[in-house]
Amino acid sequence: MLITLWLRLGAFLGKLLLWVLGLGLLSWALATAWLAWQHSGAVSADEQIPDGESAMTQDIIQTAVRIVDQHRESTRYLRDAHAKAHGCVRAEVQVLPDLAAELRQGVFSEPGKTWQASVRLSNGNAYPQFDSIRDARGMAIKLLDVPGKQLLADQAARHEQDFVMFSHPNFFVSDVAEYRQNVAAQADGKSAMAFFPGWDPRTWQVRHLFIALATLSPAPDSPTQTTYFSVSPYKFGANNAKFRVMPDPGSCPAYTLPKQNQDLPNFLRSALNQQLSTDRVPACFVLQIQRQDANKYMPIEDTSIEWRESDAPFETVAKINLPAQDFDTPALNLQCDNQSFNPWFGLEAHRPIGGINRLRKAVYEAVSDYRHSRNGEQ
Repeated sequence: MLITLWLRLGAFLGKLLLWVLGLGLLSWALATAWLAWQHSGAVSADEQIPDGESAMTQDIIQTAVRIVDQHRESTRYLRDAHAKAHGCVRAEVQVLPDLAAELRQGVFSEPGKTWQASVRLSNGNAYPQFDSIRDARGMAIKLLDVPGKQLLADQAARHEQDFVMFSHPNFFVSDVAEYRQNVAAQADGKSAMAFFPGWDPRTWQVRHLFIALATLSPAPDSPTQTTYFSVSPYKFGANNAKFRVMPDPGSCPAYTLPKQNQDLPNFLRSALNQQLSTDRVPACFVLQIQRQDANKYMPIEDTSIEWRESDAPFETVAKINLPAQDFDTPALNLQCDNQSFNPWFGLEAHRPIGGINRLRKAVYEAVSDYRHSRNGEQ
């Protein structure tokens, strides 16, 4: 009798498991089909500013300032994101000599032109932490001595063009409203509330949670071995486009990085120093653009959507060279910490567009001013 009961129970549990697996697969298929339907079709090539965005932006500025206060080191105030730099290095950015006519826009308008630049490589977290901890990695490029009218009227003397990127092709929030809710939860130490703001399942942001988890990736062997994405779109002449920077080892002397001790807190800085300063070997990248095709699902107001390469391929417009150099000195590190990178430092030809970029304009300026004033800098 007991054996019979166990056999029947086993058969029941087996059938139950099959039903659960079947329902799970069906739910996954339906969710995939729904997302595919939602994320298809033509999109607008123009910005669409929702009501209340300005008020939400002011809320985010207050939260960002609070994060800067929370994460200061002793008496020094750090960035509200990408606080830890692996180094700021000199670079040369050369426009392709044979660049196609339709890609000759803004700072890429003169084929063969070489720009002197500064590149900041960093972790993504708002507080300095061990490099071995899963995190996003950042690259910010500043082209120097760029002629032409700057986007920001009060920054006319800068003559710069900045490109700000990090190591994942899409962002874990769609727009300013989601960003406000997410960053407020993070600042309050309620990480779970960032993606699950209430008991109503309709408010849950499961897809964005998976994007965030994918963004927090294991550390690369070196910052020079990572691909970086603009995530948000920009003008590219008459087009809209996103940017990508990829390693281009074939354009530099062959190099194998010696194995680094990844238990050290700053091993990514050590790897960068090993290549550029100790071994005196340059690092090479390509700078690419991906132009929007508004007939495909490539929205400019939703940064959680990755623009598929099958819809629009990336096109190389320039090559980046980080020459051998000494960058890891107290004076240069302080200069690196004080340097501001902002996608709004630049020309109209590369004007940032979309809600997240409009938010950046206000937040970057407010947080930078606050940080520099607290640090006693002009």
